[in-house]
Amino acid sequence: MTVRSATPGDDAAVDRVVRAAFDDEGDQVAAIWAELGPLGHLRASLVAVVGAVDGADGGADAVVGHVGLSRAWVDARRALVEVLVLSPLSVLPEHQGRGHGTALVAAAVDTARAAGTPVLLLEGSPTYYGARGFTPAALHGLLPASVRVPAAAFQAVFLDGWESWMAGRLVYPDVWWRHEGVGLRDPLLAELEGLFGRSS
Repeated sequence: MTVRSATPGDDAAVDRVVRAAFDDEGDQVAAIWAELGPLGHLRASLVAVVGAVDGADGGADAVVGHVGLSRAWVDARRALVEVLVLSPLSVLPEHQGRGHGTALVAAAVDTARAAGTPVLLLEGSPTYYGARGFTPAALHGLLPASVRVPAAAFQAVFLDGWESWMAGRLVYPDVWWRHEGVGLRDPLLAELEGLFGRSS
């Protein structure tokens, strides 16, 4: 398995991976992803590829995973700070548990670092992402975009450009809100708050 930058020829495969990885939310997540680029918010798109199984696709590499990085902002007291958000992270269900997601997350962090962003943020499992270098964003004064994000799920990797004055609330582009892509709603929200605590 290798991770590389996505090309326009990967678009259909990425769409399939995202829809398959997110089950019931696949259409919603795919719609957000499809709009980020045309709206100017896309910063990086990376794919995990493996040699096709059983000669499918004529033996060509097959896209089995994907991670996206897009821009958002932190509304700090001094200034609006452009940051990167890791979302979505997708791996085909039949390829999960093989390290593809871990490799994609590591590549995303490296890409964010090379881009000079001060912080890489996400909403996700504190267990999964915590084991891959992310820490609670609140430890450095960052607040999630919505009260519907459990505090433990709002996580960050702080990079070389980070300064303490950059604390504030995350602001997503409108596309996330139009597609109900920020935070969670009950009953799942209440269930996760019971496990990890409420947001700020």
